[in-house]
Amino acid sequence: HATIFPLYFLTGALAAGFSMLGMLAVFTRNFFGFKHLITEKHLETINKWTLACILGVAYVYVVEIFIAWYSGSVYERFTLIHNRLGGPYAAIYWTMLTCNVLVPQLFWFKKFRTRQTLMVFVCLAITVGMWCERFVILVLSVHRDYLPGSWGMYAPNLVEVATFLGSIGIFITLFLAFLKFLPVISMAEVKHQLPSSHAGSAS
Repeated sequence: HATIFPLYFLTGALAAGFSMLGMLAVFTRNFFGFKHLITEKHLETINKWTLACILGVAYVYVVEIFIAWYSGSVYERFTLIHNRLGGPYAAIYWTMLTCNVLVPQLFWFKKFRTRQTLMVFVCLAITVGMWCERFVILVLSVHRDYLPGSWGMYAPNLVEVATFLGSIGIFITLFLAFLKFLPVISMAEVKHQLPSSHAGSAS
């Protein structure tokens, strides 16, 4: 019911999207011969946007904890502070904070924005952190509520694990099929990067 949730999901979705875009751009650039079209400048721009969105995510995390403290509600404080910071799933919450707030601060340094191996490391950490964030939202918010029967530990079953792995496989399959059968880059948007000799011959 928190009013910060729209901004919570917006900034989280943008940060997750830009980090995934960064990894896919590096993969496409290196394995499909697009180094002359997807340049280091493009990668650095993606990383700058990722950092900007991550700052929004960090702001939302701080506001969420502050409002829980400021509200004076013992239930709100328990759910959003005590249970997350020191409860049975505290490791996942601290992993979320580390991957979504601390690690992306490396993008303040140009070396991490331009070197592809370091960039992929940071983007992968953000992806892991965003998965932990969804776990925190879905599991930690309901696993200890007013009903004593809800005070249990969640463990995924085989179907849930298979669905998760299958979704990753479907995404990779569809992405590779897109690269193979459809135009990946619009030539109208990159014609200014073509060699000048081509432009001269066309005129």
